[in-house]
Amino acid sequence: MTVARNRAIDRLRARARHREKLPALAAAAATGLTTAEIARAFLVPEPTMAKRLVRAKDKIHNARIPFRVPPRHLLPERLPGVLAVIYLLFNEGYSATAGDDLVRHQLCDEDIRLGRALASLAPQEPEVLGLLALMLLQRSRQRARTDSAGDIVTLEDQDRSLWIRSDIDEALAYLATIATPGGGGPYQLQAEIAACHARPNHASETDWAKIARIYERLLSFNDTAVVRLNRAVAVAMSQGPEAGLTLVDELAISGQLAGYHLLPAVQADLLRRLGRYGEAAEYYRQALALAGSEPEKRYLANRLRLCDGPHPAARQ
Repeated sequence: MTVARNRAIDRLRARARHREKLPALAAAAATGLTTAEIARAFLVPEPTMAKRLVRAKDKIHNARIPFRVPPRHLLPERLPGVLAVIYLLFNEGYSATAGDDLVRHQLCDEDIRLGRALASLAPQEPEVLGLLALMLLQRSRQRARTDSAGDIVTLEDQDRSLWIRSDIDEALAYLATIATPGGGGPYQLQAEIAACHARPNHASETDWAKIARIYERLLSFNDTAVVRLNRAVAVAMSQGPEAGLTLVDELAISGQLAGYHLLPAVQADLLRRLGRYGEAAEYYRQALALAGSEPEKRYLANRLRLCDGPHPAARQ
């Protein structure tokens, strides 16, 4: 009788939590992305994404799929999609693809709130906690990512005293809880990469070799051109810009990141570090033509001026 009563109480509490969290899901949907923003997130043309969204809506309509919390036995297969949507929304908030601001703070906060809600419903799911840790670590740096004029401050130049320590501590506690041999799933791995930046007191202490190794493991889950580009940056930081540039040039030849402004931006930065300022300037021009947000445009334009300028000492 006691066991049955406790189970009944647990079920009633679970149902109550579901009722409480559904408005949060609706709120997140209300602050969702435009077709253009979704297209930029998936690196496809806007008309292509528009057609995909129409097909998805038609499929839902024709199959009469109801908007409701699915039965418990279906939750595991639905979870990856939910995590992907939350992270997609968060990424647009963390690095806006268009507009006057680099960060959309309200969107980031809303997605972390949604991540907490999901964690309360699935506290034993390592990837849920991994995503929440990742978002907290990313948010912890928001105040240091731009200066008083709204211009971008690179990670290596950020004032780490501005980082939100409470977010970092909470995220590291989650990672300690879900630590598994081999690094776990893709969100855990990405959170570990973010933790590699959060743990040191100075940028010079960052273990870029470890970051490159984690990206290598991440490729077993998400073998995408964006992950390979990020790995190339880590290789450049740990082995030198020439090594990273070789990997980036291979990606450029493949054509997988055509139209993605960060590809020429990375090429330009590595060429600048090698002192090849004329070539760097050309790639900065390409990146500037593709960039969407105003802070990114200003940052790239400033780098371009340094590479085109007459004083090599100012170009470092």
